[in-house]
Amino acid sequence: MSASKPPLLPDATRDLAAFAAKLKFDDIPLEAVERIKTCVLDSIACGLFGATLPWTRHVQAMAEEERAQPVASIFGSGRKTSIALSVLVNSTACHAFELDDIHKESIVHPGSLATPVALAFAEAAGCAPGRDVITGMVAGYEVGTRVGNAATMSLFLRGFHPQGTSGAFVAAATAGRMLNLDAGQMQHALGIVGSQAGGLMAAQEGAMVKRFHSGRAGQSGVYSAQLAKRGFTGISDVLEASYGGYLSSYSDKPAPQRLTAGLGTIWETVNVGYKPHASVTSIHTALDALADIMRENKLIADDIAAIDVGLSHMTHVHCAWEYKSQGVTAAQMNLYYGLAVIAFDGVAFVDQYRESRLHDPKILDFITRIQARVDPEIENMGAAFRHAARMTLKTRDGRTLHREILDRRGSPENPLKPEEVEYKFRNVVRSCLSQKNIERVMQLVAKLDTLDSTRELIDILAAPASS
Repeated sequence: MSASKPPLLPDATRDLAAFAAKLKFDDIPLEAVERIKTCVLDSIACGLFGATLPWTRHVQAMAEEERAQPVASIFGSGRKTSIALSVLVNSTACHAFELDDIHKESIVHPGSLATPVALAFAEAAGCAPGRDVITGMVAGYEVGTRVGNAATMSLFLRGFHPQGTSGAFVAAATAGRMLNLDAGQMQHALGIVGSQAGGLMAAQEGAMVKRFHSGRAGQSGVYSAQLAKRGFTGISDVLEASYGGYLSSYSDKPAPQRLTAGLGTIWETVNVGYKPHASVTSIHTALDALADIMRENKLIADDIAAIDVGLSHMTHVHCAWEYKSQGVTAAQMNLYYGLAVIAFDGVAFVDQYRESRLHDPKILDFITRIQARVDPEIENMGAAFRHAARMTLKTRDGRTLHREILDRRGSPENPLKPEEVEYKFRNVVRSCLSQKNIERVMQLVAKLDTLDSTRELIDILAAPASS
């Protein structure tokens, strides 16, 4: 069957592999280097906090039972295991609380994959220089986000989780670059990991397994690169194959040209942004719209009679399903819960998604005042505006208030300032690191490109959280 149709984009896998294998630190523009350093800081916060959560603890306990060769650290534990198992745990941790970075077009959170992979290989190699970590991560960011771009929203709308599917290529390319694979070996690493890609979006409605998709994608990337280095072969045209290839299998409407468009001159790494809320990115505009209206009009939750919010089809499918207190994951993915906690607390951050809040009768009552729908005008704006929101709020005293936000905070069009990311870092890790180590991690990451060794940084991340 594969011979009956031409490949979607001839040699795309080969070309991406060659780019990743040959990438040198000096090839990377300063803007991309600086963005990766911010991604490392953001991912460290996500991983250290995520390591304290029950779902990550389950994965850690399972990994430790393997008693693998201890060469790479598990965040916040004081313990080591194999590279692959450390990545399984740490990538789960980094994606454990909906705080990790996001590449808008690909719908991939590359930091929770590339950061654990690069740091694990760096540690196993004797705590390699920071430049090696940055180069490996940029290789992963560039390859994996391009795979997600090419798969388009169709992959998501078919029910696949981009983090576990397209994200696997982030991990494989990062691992391959950290192992110094040549172009042919890198092509096989991508060809191997493409067969391991997986993750179903139904996990968002009440399961721990959504977090595990990231861990498994990271682990699969490690195994794929390690196997390729041993001479194990993968699907050489895994991305573009017309039958059984990644794009042809996972997407109804692929855009194969996005795989290599501007490769080496347009850097997708700089299009990565950060989350100000501990929730799915798609609802951030709606959360900010409500917060803005309430602040500007000095409203409290009891002043609000009704909320109507218009969304894209993608966001409506993704987030506007009936909230039934299914667990932390579901609350973080749900539009109605997010708006309710904004109404009462003004923020949707760590404390708002604790188990003790999920069944709050006041929140459940407020949800009954919210209506969400697909807004045809937003939908007609296209995929670039899939996160947009239009809100109409009616007060109990008869006022009707409006707010439209087309570009969410943290998007390429409306980026967070560096000081906002630093503020987020401090607040996320305050229960995990001492004040001294918070400051030291920030210093080390800021000069990551000049560090001859990553040992001090890794030692701080590895230490038990109680220290």
